[in-house]
Amino acid sequence: MSGLTIFSDEQPEQPLWQSRDAEEIQQQLTAIGVRFERWQADRELGENPQPDAVIAAYQHEIDRLVAEKGYQSWDVISMRPDNEQREVLREKFLSEHTHGEDEVRFFVEGAGLFCLHLNSKIYQILCEKNDLLSVPADTPHWFDMGSKPNFTAIRVFDNPEGWVARFTGDKIADSYPRLD
Repeated sequence: MSGLTIFSDEQPEQPLWQSRDAEEIQQQLTAIGVRFERWQADRELGENPQPDAVIAAYQHEIDRLVAEKGYQSWDVISMRPDNEQREVLREKFLSEHTHGEDEVRFFVEGAGLFCLHLNSKIYQILCEKNDLLSVPADTPHWFDMGSKPNFTAIRVFDNPEGWVARFTGDKIADSYPRLD
């Protein structure tokens, strides 16, 4: 189940607010300009679906998002516990960074933890199956896929070449809870 935990950016040990209710999560995130939605596939995908099948199952939602926001491209990424690069990739994204464009992710299966650093707060969003999260451009954040990542996600981009991470150098991510 999706979740949102809000912390002060000075007190990682004490949550200010928590919820697992999708509507409450959406309200909190909308208030800070972050998009959170729940999508449904138009067909059953099964376990470990192929990228073409994933795109086809959610094309209606992708088309709606593209029409609204003008995104240029999308793809599917899968990460499994046996991926030899999992530790390197996890470490890379655990560092606070920004992007010059929105970071849009839809979780087809599995889970990941996005942590946003906004307004002197840390917003930890546990995204799971059927969750869409759009982190606005230039928002400091980090992502934890866990020590045994197991997810499939649709990534949507402004730029056909994809996004580039700009690391802030801030070590704040080291102080907050991780996915596992």
